[in-house]
Amino acid sequence: MGGKLKIRTPEIMAELWEAYKNDCDNQKVLTHDFSSKNSEFVSAELKRGITYTIEGFCVFAGISRQAFYADYATKKRFLDIVTRMREECEVDARKKFELQMIPSQLAGLWMSKYGYTTKQDTQVSGSFETEKTKLDDLIKQMRGDSG
Repeated sequence: MGGKLKIRTPEIMAELWEAYKNDCDNQKVLTHDFSSKNSEFVSAELKRGITYTIEGFCVFAGISRQAFYADYATKKRFLDIVTRMREECEVDARKKFELQMIPSQLAGLWMSKYGYTTKQDTQVSGSFETEKTKLDDLIKQMRGDSG
């Protein structure tokens, strides 16, 4: 087992996780639009939220994803905070999808990351060729394929 951990205690990881979530929830985006009332382009800085991910946390904390899973996710003393982080990532993605902060076209892709499926039980003839999924339909729509 080797060197010192960059994040020494579960409490420090919890503090970093809270700081990461705050950063995600408070992203600044510069937007531009044309004001027909004033006949000019206007710019505004808006606050936007991005989805929490373990990968994003690793970048924020300055550790590799490999180090996160090898050094923290497998250690008993970090188990509670790592479990909470995973659960909060899932709940955050679901909340942002349900509030339409994540485009509905991406919902299947995001939610499949957390084990949700969009597969429908068709029970038409039992043939694999007749089975369709919402995700297949979304992929077709994104590619511009027609039915």
